Amino acid sequence: MTSSAPDRARISIIGAGPGGLTCARILQRRGLAVTVHDRDSGPNARDQGGTLDLHADSGQIALREADLLEEFFALARPEGQEMRQMNPAGEILFHHVPEDGELFKPEINRGDLRDLLLGALPPGTVQWGRALASISGPADGPRLLHFADGTNLETDLVIGADGAFSQVRPAVSPAVPQYSGVSFLEVWFSDVQTRHPEIAELVGQGGAAAADGDRGMFAQRNSSDHIRVYLIRRVPVDWLKRSGLTIDDTDAIRALLLEEYATWSPRLRQLISGNDGRYVDRPIFALPVPHTWAHNPTVTLLGDAAHLMPPLGVGVNLAMLDASELAVTLANSATVADAVRAYESTMLPRATEMAKLLEGGTEQLLSDELPDFAQDSMQP
Repeated sequence: MTSSAPDRARISIIGAGPGGLTCARILQRRGLAVTVHDRDSGPNARDQGGTLDLHADSGQIALREADLLEEFFALARPEGQEMRQMNPAGEILFHHVPEDGELFKPEINRGDLRDLLLGALPPGTVQWGRALASISGPADGPRLLHFADGTNLETDLVIGADGAFSQVRPAVSPAVPQYSGVSFLEVWFSDVQTRHPEIAELVGQGGAAAADGDRGMFAQRNSSDHIRVYLIRRVPVDWLKRSGLTIDDTDAIRALLLEEYATWSPRLRQLISGNDGRYVDRPIFALPVPHTWAHNPTVTLLGDAAHLMPPLGVGVNLAMLDASELAVTLANSATVADAVRAYESTMLPRATEMAKLLEGGTEQLLSDELPDFAQDSMQP
Protein backbone atom coordinates (compact mmCIF):
# COMPACT_ATOMS: atom_id res chain seq x y z
CA MET A 1 0.00 0.00 0.00
CA THR A 2 1.28 3.48 -0.85
CA SER A 3 1.78 5.65 2.21
CA SER A 4 -0.79 8.43 2.60
CA ALA A 5 -0.02 12.11 2.32
CA PRO A 6 -0.18 13.57 5.86
CA ASP A 7 -2.95 16.03 4.92
CA ARG A 8 -5.16 13.09 3.90
CA ALA A 9 -4.06 10.65 6.61
CA ARG A 10 -6.07 9.51 9.61
CA ILE A 11 -3.71 10.23 12.50
CA SER A 12 -4.40 8.67 15.90
CA ILE A 13 -2.47 9.62 19.03
CA ILE A 14 -2.71 7.26 21.99
CA GLY A 15 -2.28 9.10 25.28
CA ALA A 16 -3.36 12.57 26.40
CA GLY A 17 -0.25 13.44 28.40
CA PRO A 18 1.99 16.44 27.62
CA GLY A 19 3.60 14.70 24.63
CA GLY A 20 0.39 13.54 22.99
CA LEU A 21 -1.40 16.86 23.52
CA THR A 22 1.58 18.88 22.28
CA CYS A 23 1.72 16.77 19.13
CA ALA A 24 -2.03 17.21 18.54
CA ARG A 25 -1.87 20.97 19.04
CA ILE A 26 0.99 21.45 16.57
CA LEU A 27 -0.54 19.12 13.99
CA GLN A 28 -3.76 21.13 14.10
CA ARG A 29 -1.87 24.42 13.82
CA ARG A 30 -0.20 22.99 10.71
CA GLY A 31 -3.59 22.07 9.22
CA LEU A 32 -3.54 18.31 9.84
CA ALA A 33 -6.43 16.36 11.33
CA VAL A 34 -5.77 14.26 14.45
CA THR A 35 -7.65 12.47 17.21
CA VAL A 36 -6.26 11.69 20.67
CA HIS A 37 -7.48 8.61 22.56
CA ASP A 38 -6.94 8.30 26.30
CA ARG A 39 -7.84 5.54 28.75
CA ASP A 40 -8.94 7.97 31.50
CA SER A 41 -12.67 8.60 31.82
CA GLY A 42 -12.10 12.34 31.65
CA PRO A 43 -9.52 15.08 32.17
CA ASN A 44 -10.00 15.06 35.96
CA ALA A 45 -10.13 11.29 36.44
CA ARG A 46 -6.85 11.17 38.39
CA ASP A 47 -4.17 13.34 39.93
CA GLN A 48 -1.65 14.45 37.31
CA GLY A 49 1.31 14.46 39.68
CA GLY A 50 3.55 17.18 41.01
CA THR A 51 5.49 19.98 39.41
CA LEU A 52 8.02 19.88 36.59
CA ASP A 53 10.45 22.25 34.93
CA LEU A 54 10.28 23.01 31.22
CA HIS A 55 13.68 23.68 29.70
CA ALA A 56 14.45 26.45 27.24
CA ASP A 57 16.24 24.00 24.91
CA SER A 58 13.45 21.40 24.74
CA GLY A 59 10.04 21.81 26.37
CA GLN A 60 9.89 25.54 25.72
CA ILE A 61 10.83 24.99 22.06
CA ALA A 62 7.78 22.76 21.74
CA LEU A 63 5.52 25.31 23.42
CA ARG A 64 6.79 28.02 21.09
CA GLU A 65 5.91 25.84 18.11
CA ALA A 66 2.49 25.28 19.70
CA ASP A 67 2.08 29.07 20.12
CA LEU A 68 1.60 28.61 23.85
CA LEU A 69 4.88 29.89 25.26
CA GLU A 70 3.52 33.18 26.59
CA GLU A 71 0.59 31.39 28.22
CA PHE A 72 3.09 29.02 29.83
CA PHE A 73 5.15 31.87 31.29
CA ALA A 74 1.96 33.36 32.75
CA LEU A 75 1.38 30.11 34.68
CA ALA A 76 4.98 29.12 35.45
CA ARG A 77 6.91 29.77 38.63
CA PRO A 78 10.45 31.05 37.92
CA GLU A 79 11.09 31.10 41.67
CA GLY A 80 10.67 27.32 41.57
CA GLN A 81 14.18 27.09 40.10
CA GLU A 82 15.55 27.53 43.62
CA MET A 83 17.42 24.40 44.72
CA ARG A 84 18.87 23.34 48.07
CA GLN A 85 21.16 20.35 48.56
CA MET A 86 21.51 19.19 52.17
CA ASN A 87 23.21 16.47 54.15
CA PRO A 88 21.27 14.15 56.48
CA ALA A 89 22.04 16.52 59.36
CA GLY A 90 19.95 19.17 57.60
CA GLU A 91 22.93 21.40 56.78
CA ILE A 92 22.76 23.19 53.43
CA LEU A 93 25.69 22.21 51.20
CA PHE A 94 24.55 24.03 48.06
CA HIS A 95 21.89 26.66 47.46
CA HIS A 96 20.88 28.04 44.07
CA VAL A 97 18.62 31.09 44.06
CA PRO A 98 17.44 32.07 40.56
CA GLU A 99 18.30 35.54 39.36
CA ASP A 100 15.60 37.98 38.29
CA GLY A 101 14.50 37.09 34.77
CA GLU A 102 16.03 33.60 34.89
CA LEU A 103 13.74 31.47 32.71
CA PHE A 104 15.84 28.50 31.65
CA LYS A 105 13.66 25.96 33.47
CA PRO A 106 10.75 27.50 35.38
CA GLU A 107 8.38 25.16 37.20
CA ILE A 108 4.75 24.45 36.38
CA ASN A 109 2.30 22.02 37.94
CA ARG A 110 1.65 19.03 35.71
CA GLY A 111 -2.09 19.62 35.99
CA ASP A 112 -1.72 23.25 34.90
CA LEU A 113 0.38 22.24 31.90
CA ARG A 114 -2.15 19.64 30.87
CA ASP A 115 -5.01 22.13 31.23
CA LEU A 116 -3.09 24.63 29.09
CA LEU A 117 -2.63 22.08 26.31
CA LEU A 118 -6.17 20.70 26.54
CA GLY A 119 -7.63 24.19 26.41
CA ALA A 120 -5.81 24.85 23.15
CA LEU A 121 -7.50 21.92 21.38
CA PRO A 122 -10.98 22.06 19.80
CA PRO A 123 -13.66 20.11 21.67
CA GLY A 124 -13.76 16.48 20.58
CA THR A 125 -10.05 16.25 19.75
CA VAL A 126 -9.54 14.07 22.82
CA GLN A 127 -11.69 10.98 23.11
CA TRP A 128 -11.87 9.92 26.76
CA GLY A 129 -12.48 6.41 28.09
CA ARG A 130 -10.63 4.88 25.13
CA ALA A 131 -8.17 2.33 26.51
CA LEU A 132 -6.19 0.72 23.71
CA ALA A 133 -6.07 -3.07 23.91
CA SER A 134 -4.10 -3.95 20.77
CA ILE A 135 -3.19 -3.00 17.20
CA SER A 136 -3.65 -5.18 14.14
CA GLY A 137 -3.35 -4.78 10.39
CA PRO A 138 -0.42 -4.85 7.95
CA ALA A 139 2.72 -2.82 8.64
CA ASP A 140 2.09 -0.64 5.59
CA GLY A 141 -1.48 0.06 6.75
CA PRO A 142 -4.16 0.73 7.32
CA ARG A 143 -3.97 -0.18 11.00
CA LEU A 144 -6.89 -1.27 13.17
CA LEU A 145 -7.03 -0.04 16.76
CA HIS A 146 -8.85 -2.36 19.16
CA PHE A 147 -10.14 -0.65 22.31
CA ALA A 148 -11.07 -2.23 25.62
CA ASP A 149 -14.70 -1.16 25.21
CA GLY A 150 -15.00 -3.48 22.20
CA THR A 151 -14.86 -0.78 19.51
CA ASN A 152 -12.38 -0.65 16.63
CA LEU A 153 -10.96 2.22 14.56
CA GLU A 154 -9.10 2.18 11.24
CA THR A 155 -6.21 4.62 11.01
CA ASP A 156 -3.19 5.45 8.85
CA LEU A 157 -0.73 6.43 11.58
CA VAL A 158 -0.59 5.42 15.24
CA ILE A 159 1.48 7.65 17.53
CA GLY A 160 2.22 6.00 20.86
CA ALA A 161 2.34 8.74 23.51
CA ASP A 162 1.00 6.42 26.21
CA GLY A 163 3.88 6.35 28.63
CA ALA A 164 6.00 3.78 30.42
CA PHE A 165 3.77 0.76 29.87
CA SER A 166 2.68 1.71 26.38
CA GLN A 167 0.11 -0.44 24.59
CA VAL A 168 1.43 0.87 21.26
CA ARG A 169 5.07 -0.13 21.83
CA PRO A 170 4.55 -3.88 21.15
CA ALA A 171 3.65 -3.02 17.56
CA VAL A 172 7.26 -1.96 16.93
CA SER A 173 9.36 -3.33 19.79
CA PRO A 174 9.39 -6.29 22.22
CA ALA A 175 11.15 -4.20 24.89
CA VAL A 176 9.53 -3.88 28.31
CA PRO A 177 10.52 -1.55 31.17
CA GLN A 178 12.72 -3.06 33.88
CA TYR A 179 12.63 -2.15 37.57
CA SER A 180 15.63 0.00 38.50
CA GLY A 181 15.94 -1.28 42.08
CA VAL A 182 14.94 2.14 43.42
CA SER A 183 11.47 3.24 44.46
CA PHE A 184 9.92 6.60 45.33
CA LEU A 185 7.37 6.91 48.10
CA GLU A 186 5.36 10.09 47.57
CA VAL A 187 4.23 12.21 50.53
CA TRP A 188 1.94 15.27 50.49
CA PHE A 189 1.76 18.42 52.58
CA SER A 190 -1.04 20.94 52.04
CA ASP A 191 -1.57 24.53 53.30
CA VAL A 192 2.09 24.51 54.24
CA GLN A 193 2.45 28.18 55.20
CA THR A 194 -0.27 27.77 57.83
CA ARG A 195 -0.14 24.09 58.81
CA HIS A 196 3.53 23.21 58.14
CA PRO A 197 5.55 26.47 58.34
CA GLU A 198 8.80 24.71 59.33
CA ILE A 199 8.57 22.46 56.27
CA ALA A 200 7.77 25.46 54.07
CA GLU A 201 10.91 27.19 55.33
CA LEU A 202 13.01 24.03 54.92
CA VAL A 203 12.01 23.52 51.28
CA GLY A 204 11.93 27.14 50.11
CA GLN A 205 10.33 28.13 46.81
CA GLY A 206 11.75 25.29 44.74
CA GLY A 207 13.27 21.95 45.70
CA ALA A 208 15.36 20.55 48.54
CA ALA A 209 17.25 17.25 48.41
CA ALA A 210 19.33 15.13 50.77
CA ALA A 211 20.86 11.64 50.66
CA ASP A 212 23.23 9.42 52.66
CA GLY A 213 24.32 6.89 50.03
CA ASP A 214 21.57 4.38 50.82
CA ARG A 215 18.43 6.51 50.94
CA GLY A 216 17.39 9.99 49.97
CA MET A 217 14.56 12.47 49.87
CA PHE A 218 13.51 15.21 47.51
CA ALA A 219 10.96 17.84 48.50
CA GLN A 220 9.35 20.01 45.85
CA ARG A 221 7.22 23.11 46.15
CA ASN A 222 4.04 23.01 44.08
CA SER A 223 1.53 25.78 43.49
CA SER A 224 -1.47 26.34 45.77
CA ASP A 225 0.68 26.16 48.94
CA HIS A 226 1.40 22.46 48.43
CA ILE A 227 4.62 20.47 48.83
CA ARG A 228 5.30 16.95 47.60
CA VAL A 229 8.11 14.86 49.02
CA TYR A 230 9.65 11.79 47.40
CA LEU A 231 11.37 9.36 49.77
CA ILE A 232 13.96 7.57 47.65
CA ARG A 233 14.87 4.03 48.71
CA ARG A 234 16.72 1.02 47.34
CA VAL A 235 14.09 -1.69 47.91
CA PRO A 236 12.56 -4.70 46.12
CA VAL A 237 9.69 -3.76 43.84
CA ASP A 238 7.35 -5.72 46.14
CA TRP A 239 8.74 -4.25 49.38
CA LEU A 240 5.27 -3.54 50.74
CA LYS A 241 4.16 -7.16 50.39
CA ARG A 242 7.42 -8.42 51.88
CA SER A 243 6.82 -6.12 54.86
CA GLY A 244 3.32 -7.50 55.31
CA LEU A 245 1.82 -4.11 54.46
CA THR A 246 -0.45 -2.47 51.92
CA ILE A 247 -0.19 1.11 50.70
CA ASP A 248 -3.15 2.00 52.93
CA ASP A 249 -1.27 1.07 56.13
CA THR A 250 -0.20 4.69 56.63
CA ASP A 251 0.81 4.51 60.30
CA ALA A 252 2.79 1.29 59.87
CA ILE A 253 4.60 2.64 56.80
CA ARG A 254 5.44 5.84 58.68
CA ALA A 255 6.89 3.82 61.56
CA LEU A 256 8.99 1.78 59.11
CA LEU A 257 10.30 4.92 57.44
CA LEU A 258 11.16 6.65 60.70
CA GLU A 259 13.23 3.60 61.60
CA GLU A 260 15.00 3.60 58.21
CA TYR A 261 15.81 7.32 58.52
CA ALA A 262 16.57 7.11 62.25
CA THR A 263 20.01 8.73 61.95
CA TRP A 264 18.73 11.74 59.99
CA SER A 265 18.08 15.09 61.65
CA PRO A 266 14.68 15.68 63.29
CA ARG A 267 14.28 18.64 60.91
CA LEU A 268 14.38 16.38 57.85
CA ARG A 269 12.42 13.60 59.54
CA GLN A 270 9.46 16.02 59.64
CA LEU A 271 9.10 15.20 55.96
CA ILE A 272 8.27 11.64 57.01
CA SER A 273 6.31 12.10 60.22
CA GLY A 274 3.98 15.00 59.43
CA ASN A 275 2.48 14.18 56.05
CA ASP A 276 -1.17 14.75 55.17
CA GLY A 277 -2.89 11.51 54.19
CA ARG A 278 -1.63 8.32 52.64
CA TYR A 279 1.54 7.45 50.76
CA VAL A 280 1.89 6.77 47.01
CA ASP A 281 4.29 4.02 45.90
CA ARG A 282 6.17 4.86 42.70
CA PRO A 283 8.72 2.19 41.70
CA ILE A 284 11.12 3.51 39.06
CA PHE A 285 11.32 1.63 35.77
CA ALA A 286 13.43 2.25 32.67
CA LEU A 287 13.67 0.81 29.15
CA PRO A 288 16.83 -0.98 27.98
CA VAL A 289 19.61 1.25 26.63
CA PRO A 290 19.68 1.71 23.72
CA HIS A 291 16.06 1.21 22.78
CA THR A 292 15.56 1.30 19.02
CA TRP A 293 13.35 -0.48 16.51
CA ALA A 294 13.08 -1.13 12.80
CA HIS A 295 11.23 1.54 10.85
CA ASN A 296 7.50 0.97 10.62
CA PRO A 297 5.62 3.32 8.27
CA THR A 298 2.37 3.33 10.26
CA VAL A 299 3.44 3.27 13.94
CA THR A 300 5.86 5.39 15.94
CA LEU A 301 6.49 6.36 19.54
CA LEU A 302 7.35 9.46 21.52
CA GLY A 303 8.25 10.29 25.12
CA ASP A 304 8.35 7.54 27.73
CA ALA A 305 6.78 5.08 25.29
CA ALA A 306 9.96 5.43 23.21
CA HIS A 307 12.67 6.09 25.81
CA LEU A 308 11.64 5.66 29.44
CA MET A 309 14.50 6.93 31.63
CA PRO A 310 15.13 7.60 35.33
CA PRO A 311 13.26 10.68 36.62
CA LEU A 312 16.07 13.22 36.42
CA GLY A 313 14.24 16.15 34.86
CA VAL A 314 14.22 15.26 31.16
CA GLY A 315 11.15 13.05 30.64
CA VAL A 316 8.42 15.55 29.83
CA ASN A 317 10.88 17.87 28.10
CA LEU A 318 11.99 15.14 25.71
CA ALA A 319 8.40 14.01 25.16
CA MET A 320 7.32 17.50 24.14
CA LEU A 321 10.37 17.99 21.93
CA ASP A 322 9.65 14.62 20.27
CA ALA A 323 6.03 15.68 19.77
CA SER A 324 6.96 19.00 18.21
CA GLU A 325 9.50 17.49 15.81
CA LEU A 326 7.14 14.70 14.75
CA ALA A 327 4.27 17.09 14.11
CA VAL A 328 6.40 19.54 12.12
CA THR A 329 7.98 16.72 10.11
CA LEU A 330 4.55 15.31 9.25
CA ALA A 331 3.42 18.72 8.06
CA ASN A 332 6.51 19.09 5.85
CA SER A 333 6.70 15.57 4.34
CA ALA A 334 5.22 14.09 1.20
CA THR A 335 4.08 10.89 2.92
CA VAL A 336 3.47 9.60 6.43
CA ALA A 337 6.17 6.97 5.95
CA ASP A 338 8.72 9.63 4.96
CA ALA A 339 7.82 11.68 8.03
CA VAL A 340 8.11 8.77 10.44
CA ARG A 341 11.50 7.78 9.04
CA ALA A 342 12.84 11.35 9.21
CA TYR A 343 11.52 11.88 12.75
CA GLU A 344 13.01 8.65 14.08
CA SER A 345 16.37 9.38 12.43
CA THR A 346 16.67 12.38 14.77
CA MET A 347 14.74 11.23 17.83
CA LEU A 348 16.28 7.80 18.34
CA PRO A 349 19.97 8.92 18.37
CA ARG A 350 19.11 11.82 20.69
CA ALA A 351 17.18 9.55 23.04
CA THR A 352 19.96 6.95 23.02
CA GLU A 353 22.58 9.57 23.89
CA MET A 354 20.49 10.91 26.78
CA ALA A 355 19.56 7.44 28.02
CA LYS A 356 23.23 6.45 28.15
CA LEU A 357 23.97 9.55 30.22
CA LEU A 358 21.16 8.75 32.64
CA GLU A 359 21.54 4.97 32.73
CA GLY A 360 21.66 3.91 36.37
CA GLY A 361 20.81 7.49 37.27
CA THR A 362 18.58 6.50 40.16
CA GLU A 363 21.80 5.82 42.07
CA GLN A 364 22.65 9.53 41.75
CA LEU A 365 19.51 10.29 43.75
CA LEU A 366 20.92 8.23 46.64
CA SER A 367 24.47 9.57 46.47
CA ASP A 368 25.79 11.65 49.35
CA GLU A 369 28.08 13.50 46.96
CA LEU A 370 27.10 16.87 45.54
CA PRO A 371 25.65 16.61 42.00
CA ASP A 372 27.83 17.84 39.15
CA PHE A 373 25.88 21.07 38.66
CA ALA A 374 26.44 21.99 42.31
CA GLN A 375 30.16 21.15 42.21
CA ASP A 376 30.61 23.19 39.03
CA SER A 377 28.94 26.24 40.55
CA MET A 378 31.28 26.09 43.57
CA GLN A 379 34.48 26.20 41.51
CA PRO A 380 36.56 29.40 41.94
